[in-house]
Amino acid sequence: MKTSLRNIKRGTGLSAAVLGASALVLTACGAPPAEEGGSGSPAAEATDYRGCIVSDSGGFDDRSFNQSSYEGLKMAEQDLGIKISEAESQAETDFGPNVDAMVQADCNMILTVGFLLGDVTKEAAADNPETNFAIVDYSDPEFTDNVKPIIYDTAQAAFLAGYAAAATSETGKVATYGGMNIPTVTIFMDGFADGVDYYNKQKDANVELLGWDKKSQNGTFVGNFEDQGKGKTNTLNFINEGADIIMPVAGPVGLGTLDAVIEANADGKDAKVVWVDSDGYETAGKAEEFILTSVMKLMGNAVEDVIKTDTEGKFDSTPYVGTLENGGVALAPFHDLDAAVSDDTKSELETIKKAIISGDIKVESKASPQQ
Repeated sequence: MKTSLRNIKRGTGLSAAVLGASALVLTACGAPPAEEGGSGSPAAEATDYRGCIVSDSGGFDDRSFNQSSYEGLKMAEQDLGIKISEAESQAETDFGPNVDAMVQADCNMILTVGFLLGDVTKEAAADNPETNFAIVDYSDPEFTDNVKPIIYDTAQAAFLAGYAAAATSETGKVATYGGMNIPTVTIFMDGFADGVDYYNKQKDANVELLGWDKKSQNGTFVGNFEDQGKGKTNTLNFINEGADIIMPVAGPVGLGTLDAVIEANADGKDAKVVWVDSDGYETAGKAEEFILTSVMKLMGNAVEDVIKTDTEGKFDSTPYVGTLENGGVALAPFHDLDAAVSDDTKSELETIKKAIISGDIKVESKASPQQ
C-alpha cells in the first residue's frame, strides 16, 4: 500500500481545492481499490457511472503521463458527477491484479495508462466484453471493440522542441535519453532529433545531438521509469560532454535530470531541460527556472472527453490521435526562459507548426500512430 500526497506547485487543470484537499490513498499490489464518491461540482448531478484507472509503475504523482491521465479522471468526477476508483501499480507484476480489481469494482470504464499495460488491457477487455476500456499510449489492431486507444503523435511537438533547443543552445550540443526503448518513448526522441536536424539544415549549423541516433534507433536508456539516480548520472554525463539542453523521456526518472541541472547551474554551468508529457514548469515541483519548454500531451482533456462520451452511451473504439492540429499535442510556453529564445526563433516555430499541420513539413517516426 502506498500513500501519495500529490504535491503540485501549480495547477494543471484541477483547482487547488481538488488537488490540495487531502492525500490520496492509492492502492497497489492488486489490493481492492479505494473508492471515492463523485460529489463533483455543484452543477454536476450524481450518477451511478463509475470510471476507474490503473497506473503503470510510475504512479499517479509521476509529474508526467500517469498524473495527467489521473487529472482527466478527476475532472470527469468533478464535471460529470461520476464515481471513481483507482489502483496505483508499484511494478509490472501489479498490472494484472490491479486491472482485475477494477473489473471486480463494477467499473463502467477502466482506463489503463501506458504502453506497458497493453497486453493486460487486451486480455481483460476480451474477457469482459460488457466493460468498456480506454488505454493511454497504446493501440493494437487485435483490440476488441470495447477498447478505445488514446494515442499521440508526439513527434510533431517534439520536432518543435528540438528546433527550439538547437536554436537556444550556447554550446552547440543538446541531448536526450529514455526510460525504456519502447515506441511511446522513442517517438519523442525521433521528433526531437528531426527538429535539431531541421534547424541545422535551415541555418547551415552543426548542432550535435547526444543520446539518440534516429537512423539506427539506438541511444541512451535507463531501463525503467523509476531510477532517478540514473537519470541524474546520465544528465551529468551529457553536461560533461558539452550538452546544455537535455530532454529526458523517462517519467519520474526525469526528476533526476532536474537535480543534475540544479547542481550544474550551481557550479556555474548554464544547463536547461525540455520536459515531456505535461508542462514541467507547472508540474515538476522544482527547477522550474531551468525548464526551457515541454512537449505536452493533453491527456487530461482527452480522458475526460472519452469518459463523457461513454456516459452519454456513445462509446466507440476508434482511436483518439492527438496532433498539433487538434491540440492533442503542443509545445509549452517558455515561461521564465522566454527571454532566452529569440523573437526570430519564436516566429520560426509558429511557421514550422503551421507547416507540420498543413503537411508541408513531414514529421515521421516508426512509432507515429497510423492515421
